[in-house]
Amino acid sequence: MSPNSALPSHASVVVIGGGVMGCSTLYHLAEEGVQDALLLERNKLTSGTTWHSAAQVRALRSSRNLTELIRYSVSLYARLEEETGQATGWINKGSLSIATSEDRLTHIRRQEALAKLFGLRASSISPGEAKERWPAMNADDVLGAVWSPDDGRVSPSDLCAALVKGAKARGAKVFEDTPVTGILTRDGKIAGVETPQGTIRCDAVALCTGLWSRKAAAMAGAAVPIWPCEHFYLLTKPIEGISGNLPTLSDHDSHLYIRDDSGGLLVGCFEPLGKAIDPERLGEDFAFQLLPEDWDHFEPMMLNALHRLPVLETAEVKTLLNGPESFTPDGSFLLGETAETEGLFLGCGMNSVGVATGGGAGMALAKTIAHGRTPFDLHEADPKRFPGCFNDAVALAERVPEVLGKHFEIAYPGRQWVSSRNLRHLPLHARWQDARAHFGQVYGWERPLYFGRQAEPRMTFGRPDWFEAVGQEVEAAHRHAALFDLSSFGKIEVEGRDAERFLNRLCANGMARSPGRAIYTALLNADGGMESDLTALRLAEDHYRLYVGSTAVHRDMAWLRRHLDGEQVTLRDRSEDYAVLGLMGPDAARAVEQAGASELNSLRYFHSCSAEIVGAPITAVRLSYVGEAGWEITCKASDAERIYDALASFGAQPAGLFAQTTMRIEKRFLAYGHDLDTDISPLQAGLDFAVDWDSDFIGREALKRQRDAGEACRIVTALLDDLEAVPHGGEPVVFDGKMVGMTTSAAFGYRIERPLAIANLHHAEARVEGASVELDIAGQRWPGRVTLRAAFDPAGHRMRGLAARAA
Repeated sequence: MSPNSALPSHASVVVIGGGVMGCSTLYHLAEEGVQDALLLERNKLTSGTTWHSAAQVRALRSSRNLTELIRYSVSLYARLEEETGQATGWINKGSLSIATSEDRLTHIRRQEALAKLFGLRASSISPGEAKERWPAMNADDVLGAVWSPDDGRVSPSDLCAALVKGAKARGAKVFEDTPVTGILTRDGKIAGVETPQGTIRCDAVALCTGLWSRKAAAMAGAAVPIWPCEHFYLLTKPIEGISGNLPTLSDHDSHLYIRDDSGGLLVGCFEPLGKAIDPERLGEDFAFQLLPEDWDHFEPMMLNALHRLPVLETAEVKTLLNGPESFTPDGSFLLGETAETEGLFLGCGMNSVGVATGGGAGMALAKTIAHGRTPFDLHEADPKRFPGCFNDAVALAERVPEVLGKHFEIAYPGRQWVSSRNLRHLPLHARWQDARAHFGQVYGWERPLYFGRQAEPRMTFGRPDWFEAVGQEVEAAHRHAALFDLSSFGKIEVEGRDAERFLNRLCANGMARSPGRAIYTALLNADGGMESDLTALRLAEDHYRLYVGSTAVHRDMAWLRRHLDGEQVTLRDRSEDYAVLGLMGPDAARAVEQAGASELNSLRYFHSCSAEIVGAPITAVRLSYVGEAGWEITCKASDAERIYDALASFGAQPAGLFAQTTMRIEKRFLAYGHDLDTDISPLQAGLDFAVDWDSDFIGREALKRQRDAGEACRIVTALLDDLEAVPHGGEPVVFDGKMVGMTTSAAFGYRIERPLAIANLHHAEARVEGASVELDIAGQRWPGRVTLRAAFDPAGHRMRGLAARAA
């Protein structure tokens, strides 16, 4: 519609942005029956970054559900022309991933295994077969390749035209040349949008404004950590021997992707360190524009391309295209409702996969707006996963060049971000530095991964450099006493006369416990899926403290706040006010007694008390996430150092996140984001002990239906036979020759002296004690057996030392 067409005064949903995400979201909103949805585009459709996309569509992603989004895109792009009469330019010629290093070969073979588990066609082929599929390629240094026949590409402008045509046919409207100048809110909720042509009242806004999303979201009081980088690809004139359509060639060791283009070649790159650009430099009128060519920056990639494709030596260059694209601090896009503003939904920060993901992501965003949640778990894309420190322009500009560079990096276990570090320090940061901690970044926090650091660890898929250090920390917790820093946990205070009633309605476990009790529970959605798991401590009749996952604070606060229904309750985020230390091990009892807090030794499991250590007040809870007896001790952040010093002086040794992880896997304690998410219920996760069936909580009816249908626990532990196996999580599990599930967490179990994994198995016949299974690790099958119990029982195991194990 032209800008002179009258804007309606009201719409259920206003989509802002006319790129592929906006057009797809509008199409799917109309498909969901939201017939008065409309799209506002400041210029013309696709004028931002969609128009210059290389538009590759490669289905495989790091998780089943992210992969499912692109599988949906593929099916949508293939059928849109039949539905609308508008061609999308869909070309299905597959993709070819080559490896020129042993680690890259392991990487692509892990991808191949996942593809097969997810139902995608993929197969390993020889260098010779790869050469047959890409005759112009120099394959002299190629060690192997993976062929994915279902991948392809699309014409981004034609795709958007088809989506808009389909949306309009269902009643949706599009207004080009209509910039949004303001987003109106009332009581923290979306109320409308302002344009030069007038104000539109609305109930929800879908923000699909690409690299301008950070600025646009700020109009509604929301933080959206997005920053653009320059993205390059080379286009040549026609080259002899390049005819028809070829598969997309992925040479990620050289940081390249390559395909044919109008008889010539398109050579794109995700170089090791990109170039950030301030969006203010682009201005508000940047449309159908490109950035200047930068041959100095592209030259190393060009040399790589000349090695892989000798035909480029005589090819004529048409252009070196340089277009800005938006990136997030972790390389995953943003999809869902913001924490700050109810009714503000994001579909942006696509990290160069907008066209590939756009069909499925637009579907998921539309369903989230229409039904209140994503069609399946997409926690990797939840906008509420970032702390506020990442919305800083300096931090973003430093981080996103590294994000671009990691696009084609080998996904080594344990790899850490280098840029934008030291944004948040735990109260004991100085002590951990003195103990030579190797830090990782968790929700902006610098969290100790392991101690005794000598040098930067070598990245590998094999046994890591930190193996012995972590083993020593596990041994300290098992034989003596260890201190784990849990201060990054979120801490939410729930206070008021209706606190118990409110939490009983939201939590699956009964919250009507006496003060001093701790309660493990889950927050469920209406389908019984786990939105979060947490430990609640009742401090008083009208006061609870919720300990939530480090990355869950914004998400859980928003969930709690949006489910208030007239109760007299206040919610406060106190995460930075308190430190939490996990004191674990057989000598922990002696340490607290020597520190003057002997009353801790009389606590029963999941009970708490107040005490003092070196004159500092603490609250201690008898519980353990690592399978060794101990307490989680909460104190004021300002008291953490002297409490730590006292406990350390009585023999407690520091232990890091890696030790905690292997120990909780041995004890089969589950972790949200790994073993738990919204696609699994407490019954399916074996957590029915934390369900109070007499309580009327959200999700109860769905759980009752599952229980009545005989729904069983899907979580098992797989114990591997071969000590040389190195699982990392994300490996297919094979039973009786069939893939029956996937590992969700994995480690070497130091106390049981073998590798193990937690796995989610969808086939009941494999969930039998002692069942023989195999883990597919990069194409190699490693045998093991299933146990339905925790692999480690503190009463039944005694750890032999590292030296004995090594012998």
